[in-house]
Formats: sequence, C-alpha cells, structure tokens
Amino acid sequence: MQVTESTRTLINIARELDPKSAADALGHYHDAEIAGVLATLGPARAVEILQRFTPERRTGITGAALSGQGEQWLHDQSYPEGSVGRLMERVPASFLPDAEVSDVIESLREAVRHTLITYIFVVDSNQHLLGVVAFRELVFASPQQRLQEVMLPKPFSLRPETALVDAMREVVTRHYPVYPVCDSQQRLIGVVRGQLLFEQQAFEISAQAGSMVGVEREERTATPWARSLRLRHPWLQLNLITAFVAASVVGLFQGTVNRIVILAIFIPVLSGQCSNTGCQSLAVTLRGMTLKELTADRAGALIAKEAWLGFINGALTGLVAAIGMYAVAYSQNNPSALVLAFITLIAMALSCLISGVAGAAVPLALKRAGADPATASSIFLTTATDVVSMGLFLGMAAWLIP
Repeated sequence: MQVTESTRTLINIARELDPKSAADALGHYHDAEIAGVLATLGPARAVEILQRFTPERRTGITGAALSGQGEQWLHDQSYPEGSVGRLMERVPASFLPDAEVSDVIESLREAVRHTLITYIFVVDSNQHLLGVVAFRELVFASPQQRLQEVMLPKPFSLRPETALVDAMREVVTRHYPVYPVCDSQQRLIGVVRGQLLFEQQAFEISAQAGSMVGVEREERTATPWARSLRLRHPWLQLNLITAFVAASVVGLFQGTVNRIVILAIFIPVLSGQCSNTGCQSLAVTLRGMTLKELTADRAGALIAKEAWLGFINGALTGLVAAIGMYAVAYSQNNPSALVLAFITLIAMALSCLISGVAGAAVPLALKRAGADPATASSIFLTTATDVVSMGLFLGMAAWLIP
C-alpha cells in the first residue's frame, strides 16, 4: 500500500481509537485500503479491529490482504485474548533440512525486499520444527552446505495458547527478536516478534488500573465521548447502587448521628482510611495473580497476611484518629470523649482488618466466578469497606453511648 497523507491519517486513526471506533471510522473505505492499514498495526491490534466488522465485510477485508495475511488474522482470532496466538504472524521463511544454502539465498532474494527476515526455520515434510538458522549465518556458510549442517537444532518455541504473562516469563532471559510458535505436535504454525510481546503485555498492565474502576480495557484517550459514555456509565450506575447500600447503613443509625453530631465528622476519615487499606491489599493481590505468583494453595495464607496487616495498620492509624476524636470531643465538652476515642480506635482496627481481607478476597471471588479479577473490583471493595466501617463505628456508638 502506498503511504500517502490520507493513508497516514487512517493508520493514526486505527492506532489511537478503540477497536470499535476504529472499525466504524475505517468502514467507509475499500476493503483493500482497510487491509493495508491493518497490516501496519501488528496482528493483535488488527484482529481486534477486524472482529468489529460484520462477517461479510471481514471476509472481504481478509481476502484483500496481501500474501495470505488475511488468513493469518482469521487464524489468530481463534485463540483467546491475551494469548500468544493473537500475536502470531506468518512464517516468512521455512525450508527442508536438506536444502542447500545457495538455493535458500536465491529463493529469498525477492522476499527480503518487502519482509524482514531474521531467522530461517528448518522443518520436515510435516512442518515439524527441527532447527533455526540466523539469516546472517547464510552469508558465512558455504553455498553447497545444507541447512541441517548450519542450523541450531531443537530451538526454543512458544505455544499459541500460552498466556502473555507466561510467555513473558519464558522469554525474559532469552531476548530473541523472533520466536517460533508451535502446536502441541511441535508443528511450526507461526512466529511472534519479541517487541510485540513486550508491547502487548505493557498494554495489558496499563489497562488493569482502569478495569478496577469500571474503565474498559479497550478505551483509549482518542475514543469518542459518546462511546466512552456507553463504556463507563453502566459501571457508574452500579457504583451508585452500591453507594445507596452504604448510605442505608448511615440511615439505620440516623438517630445516633443526630444525637452525637461529632460522629458525622469522623465517618469520612474512617471510610477513607479503610478504603485505602483495602485498595493496597487489592493491588498486591492483582499483581500476584497477574504474575502467576498467587496459586490456589497460597490464597488462604495471603488473606491471613492481609487481615493481620490490616489490623496492625488500622490499630496504628486508629490510635492517631482516636487522639483526634478525643481532642475534638473534649473541646466541645462532650462527656463521652474517652468512650468516643475508644470506639474510633476499635472501629478503625477492625474495619481495616476486614478491608484487608476484602481486598484479597474480592478479586479471588471474581476469578472463581469466571470474571476478570480486575473488572470493577474497586467498586465492590469500596462498598464492602464502607458498609463495614460505618456499621461498626455507628453501631458501637449506639451501643456504648446512652
């Protein structure tokens, strides 16, 4: 595809918008133009946008792609999101082990003009991967040598269904520019570039923070406001409902708040501290799940650790809050100043303990339910911590102060 000014504009649109908006913007152009734009984006991004077209249009676009690239996109989309298979490209150069170096060089003479070839892959007649030859090695090899004489046998390869985070763990000490991808029978089915692995994993990590508060992973800064509204607003409605749940707890103790007005001053203090404690636990848990450090047999130990941390942190911050409560109550000549300080200390310690447990348990529960552990986890966590902290604080006040 000739890179004109209009083509550059289309490429920028496809890069900056979310997949649905990019597909809508590209939908007015010819199939060949769309295929050319997708070819510049990398397999994962191309597949994401391609899936947003109707099946009929998808067939037309893939059919217009050059060198079988469209078939590769269709093949890649059969693998789950976040897997190596979504990043696969066609094998640029593969030969039988008895091929002579001179014949290989001659057959690649035209291909290297438009394709970056880093490795020559050596396969048998059934496409089983036998070895790999760095392209530069062909220059130093004798023209009559066969590939099996100069290849590196049994090279490292990835599986298409492997999750990106697992693939990153496998390649982090290898740093190869290109990795072969083989199926369970060790048949070569594609390649993936190391740069794409790191770029895609960086995107997945950057999307996690937004998922915690109901921002969909596909939303970009250039996403049109109307689509951003559709993506975000349902989660805000859910957040409103959960806020009503927390508010109802305060409503149950409205008489106590009216009688002891000073309680209203410290409700935001308690709620904010507990929410932050829970979010710390949530962040550590999500990190452990992302890095595959948190296995099923370690979940109980993590929850126990976060409960203990929550209690200790709650007690220490609760002590400072209790001193503040006593000072304010004493300045107002409240006869229950000491009791209010005690209530603040105990409520803070116990609420932070429960917040720590909730921060670890919420993503684990979402994962067990088959949902993304990060998806709106902060909304559920905040509700739990608000209900518990305000319930304990106001409940103890109603019980201990006549």
